[in-house]
Amino acid sequence: MDKNGFFRYFIYMITLIHIIQMVFQVYMLMLIVRILGSWIPELHNSRFMQFLSFYTDPYLNIFRKIIPPIAMIDLSPIVAFIMLSILENVLVRFIVMFFV
Repeated sequence: MDKNGFFRYFIYMITLIHIIQMVFQVYMLMLIVRILGSWIPELHNSRFMQFLSFYTDPYLNIFRKIIPPIAMIDLSPIVAFIMLSILENVLVRFIVMFFV
């Protein structure tokens, strides 16, 4: 592979990694807003919170089934964030290994 082809290949890899990281950051932000919004009862019926719930609750429910609330505190979002971060790192490392 010539220098120009390698450079183009490298740019594609970096772009793909940035897109993946951006998607994960947006989803984590959605999770944070959903979790904080759940503390404000007035927001429960808003269209925005319903939108966030539609996209975040299926993921959070996976961990809610495994980790029960302790003293009325839901700890499952903490595990959800950790798992999402691990998934992002594994995906990025896989892409780097695949492209190199």
